[in-house]
Amino acid sequence: MQQNNFQFVELPRIEPEKKDADLRVKDFAEIYTSYNEENAATQANRCLNCGNPYCEWKCPLHNYIPNWLKLVAEGNIFKAAELSHQTNSLPEVCGRVCPQDRLCEGACTLNDGFGAITIGSIEKYITDTALAMGWRLNLEHVENSGKRVAIIGAGPAGLACADILVRNGVTPVIYDRHKEIGGLLTFGIPEFKLEKRIIKLRRSVMEEMGIQFILETEIGIDIAFQNILDEYDAVFLAMGTYSALQAGIPGVALNGVHESLPYLESNTMHHMGLLDNDKAFINFQKQRVVILGGGDTAMDCNRTAIRQGAASVTCAYRRDRDNMPGSRREVSNAIEEGVNFLWNRQPIEIIGDNFVEGVRVVTTELGEADARGRRLPVPVANTEEIIPADRVVIAFGFRPSPADWFTEAGIHTDNIGRVIAPLNGEFLHQTSNPKIFAGGDMVRGSDLVVTAVHEGRTAAEGILDYLSI
Repeated sequence: MQQNNFQFVELPRIEPEKKDADLRVKDFAEIYTSYNEENAATQANRCLNCGNPYCEWKCPLHNYIPNWLKLVAEGNIFKAAELSHQTNSLPEVCGRVCPQDRLCEGACTLNDGFGAITIGSIEKYITDTALAMGWRLNLEHVENSGKRVAIIGAGPAGLACADILVRNGVTPVIYDRHKEIGGLLTFGIPEFKLEKRIIKLRRSVMEEMGIQFILETEIGIDIAFQNILDEYDAVFLAMGTYSALQAGIPGVALNGVHESLPYLESNTMHHMGLLDNDKAFINFQKQRVVILGGGDTAMDCNRTAIRQGAASVTCAYRRDRDNMPGSRREVSNAIEEGVNFLWNRQPIEIIGDNFVEGVRVVTTELGEADARGRRLPVPVANTEEIIPADRVVIAFGFRPSPADWFTEAGIHTDNIGRVIAPLNGEFLHQTSNPKIFAGGDMVRGSDLVVTAVHEGRTAAEGILDYLSI
């Protein structure tokens, strides 16, 4: 396609078609269609090819965005895939689940009146298309170093670390307690955002690269950690954050109150046919559901409950819409699908005798900013109300879950349980035990998929330096 310096004026931003809300709530398929070759090339050609691209710097991985946009515009999909994979181990995932409106697309120069380049959708298109056409990373030049590294956790940080290690001649062996790889990519993020076929294909690609997976195996229970430490040349911890933050209000122990992750996991495992029995399936069909929280996990719970056929879904959040931590796109999608939002509502009690009957909330207004710069919600006197509910989901986020064997292994954590693995030590992401490295959410706290991918890759660099490779 010929370069047109004024393409961004002549052609507006056009996103891939989104299914109508009344249709998409009937199943768990992804709601966005994909570009075809012509649409992808045309939208990519809108890029100004800025000399100092803000999109690239805003991306935690510093993807070569203008460069692979140019390749897509020229129709060179294999080279685009090669370039995309130079900086990102899971581009087809990030293209689907990254909050591009707050990252690359939010920093696009064309945001000033013309509409940002559809970077996320094109990123997804590149890898989906290239893999379907048979493209794979060429590792023929890689010499096996004879070194082996154990990775505990098959989530985005673990997968990204393995990707860099295997490209440098180190054999990664990934252990995970689940039946499939992906961690929260598989069991936490619903299929309407990330279909599980995507993760299954990535597993196949990684196995072709020489990455080994040992699943349904929990370190410390099925295998002693010391055995892992003795067998491998280094260990990378990528175990994420799975302990839910508590609501700290009366009534959380009532029947019908659920934590967000077990709810999402049960729904995904039900659809994947992985549940041991039907009783483990948490189903909100015909129930009045209240979701407490305002992040992406809360949005996932809202939209899952809608698809399960809930009688109503209400999301209560203690700040206003502009200050919700969740992706703006996800909030809009939830509203389109029928979720009722009550902003500026702080829960103070879940009520009921034995089973939940409702949530008592108080209206808030935003006051002074806290240490992080976020304005604190302040309760307004005499504004209490009760939201009727048959089911309540607590979606306040997650914290790390230090394993019992951390102390014995000499792994230090901070006062909230995050593994200490600094970037300014002798080797990147090295813990207090020099043979053990760590990264992702268990080091930085719950964050984005893209930051976990970044930390997995940089941790691999530290491991390679440690192994003198």
